[in-house]
Amino acid sequence: MRDVVLLGSTGSIGMQTCEVIDARRGDFRIVALGAGGNRIARLAEQAAHFAPRAVGIAAAGHEDEFWAAFEAAGGADRPALICGPEASAELSAVKADVVLNAITGAAGLLATLAVLDAGTTLALANKESLVVGGHLVTDRARPGQLVAVDSEHSAFAQCLRGGGRREVRRLVLTASGGPFRGRSRAELADVTPQQALAHPTWAMGRVITINSATLVNKGLELLEAALLYDVDLDDITVVVHPQSVVHSGVEFFDGATIMQASPPDMRLPIGLALTWPERMAGAAAGCDWSEATGWTFEPLDSQAFPAVELARRAGRAGGTAPAVFNGANETCVDAFCEGRMGFLEITDTIARVLDEHLADGHRGDAGLSIEAVLAADAWARRRAAGPAC
Repeated sequence: MRDVVLLGSTGSIGMQTCEVIDARRGDFRIVALGAGGNRIARLAEQAAHFAPRAVGIAAAGHEDEFWAAFEAAGGADRPALICGPEASAELSAVKADVVLNAITGAAGLLATLAVLDAGTTLALANKESLVVGGHLVTDRARPGQLVAVDSEHSAFAQCLRGGGRREVRRLVLTASGGPFRGRSRAELADVTPQQALAHPTWAMGRVITINSATLVNKGLELLEAALLYDVDLDDITVVVHPQSVVHSGVEFFDGATIMQASPPDMRLPIGLALTWPERMAGAAAGCDWSEATGWTFEPLDSQAFPAVELARRAGRAGGTAPAVFNGANETCVDAFCEGRMGFLEITDTIARVLDEHLADGHRGDAGLSIEAVLAADAWARRRAAGPAC
């Protein structure tokens, strides 16, 4: 029996993790659940169903709402309830075999650090905490403690079993291209939030879906891959693969490329992260090899979608620059979804804020602290929310 702490339980990855665990109650037990506070009824239903020892809500003031929903869902034994911004970090210290961090955005950083400090295996779906924290995160992780949940980074981990680290020539990071693949920059000027949220292959939360439309998500994944697998940013190639079946691959120095393929279903990388380095039998359906099919690959149009190169620039600068890239983006996603910003303004604003930061205020990797990272994140959000928005 493996004990699991699930953070971000009411989001897309969190709910799919619940599905994976619910189908294997003899192998897994959820001992703590955490969520932001936007879906209290859903969190209460999960608590009633899985009977964890503790539940955390990042937003304060939801105690009465939670207990009413918990009783309505048929909950019996009441869990310990933690409310407030420190809830996720407190749950991260709960004794468990694995903590799956599926919190959205930079808000997951403190929880990520708390899990690593506790010595528990961290299944990381919150890529932003690694991007923002950089070496503050990787330097805290023991060998094998940090396991990727993103399908692309799970693919890298699987493919890297095919050769030694010194044999790697490059990582091949695949991108679906999002709902606007093939459009020119001019054709993106008037797209709406509703159009941007219509991802062709994946069903995800709001932020990651908008990030997939701008390809900011692929920029974040580029930075995550470089940190997780100690690969130079220039040795990671992004290619567009609209079918989303090949999740990424590794090219070795002899010319061989090993790629991982499976239908687009997050239950496979979730299952692998919960049992790594072993595989979970029947986690998801495999490819249907009895049907004719075709997979295509094409270069990324960096003029229409500059986010990947912006991320590469932030990653080369290191230090607080990735936190600025991410913080500005999270603010712009909100502005876009609320109708206060156009689609193209998202990456334009990120570029402007990143330029300002690198010109005045950037701190490099040397002597980087959590205080500097959080200050850069807050500064970037203020600047992104300025007159240009």
